[in-house]
Amino acid sequence: MAKFNKIDTLGIIRNTGIVPVFYSADVELAKKVVKACYDGGIRAFEFTNRGDGAHEVFREVMAFVRAECPEMALGAGTILDAPTAALYLQMGADFLVSPCCVEEVITLANRRGVPYSPGCGTVTEIVHAQERGCDLVKVFPAGTVGGPAFVKNVMAPLPWAMIMATGAVEPTEENLTAWARSGVTAVGMGSKLFPKDVIASGDWASISALCAKCLKWFKA
Repeated sequence: MAKFNKIDTLGIIRNTGIVPVFYSADVELAKKVVKACYDGGIRAFEFTNRGDGAHEVFREVMAFVRAECPEMALGAGTILDAPTAALYLQMGADFLVSPCCVEEVITLANRRGVPYSPGCGTVTEIVHAQERGCDLVKVFPAGTVGGPAFVKNVMAPLPWAMIMATGAVEPTEENLTAWARSGVTAVGMGSKLFPKDVIASGDWASISALCAKCLKWFKA
């Protein structure tokens, strides 16, 4: 399948609601994690740029996703500068994510028509990102800045805001229900979705099952 356009990608993230956040230097392991999430109903996945040669892993995972997970939007996370963003866009990244707001990445992403979600921790930062053309803003670290209550309070004066909360998101019914009720468009979830013992044992079916449960809880 060809690369998604901006509207397609935003629609996929909105409809899915849960975006796994993951990194591994092991290409085959990364493929298996992505496929397990896909089999569980996940349709948007963030591979983070957190290790030497991460882009090389991403290249192979992207080829795998296009062939085996055709409905999956695969994005690159922990993007901190424009050269790195350009590198991942060249390899087909469907969206970009940062822990902070990087102005030059906004410009590049807008030029290329690719969604960019900058990390924001205040209302001022959120509005600034929106003014610069960032449709989906990442609230990070979401638990530290106030959790679901923060998002709910932001949505009151900014009901049009599209927010993806990352940090302090847990794969439990109580937690995901709280985030969903706050008004978030989506949540990003990392290590708690991938317990080390489950990864070590290669129990991919368990990850698929957990993803399916999380989607059900979030959408309920």
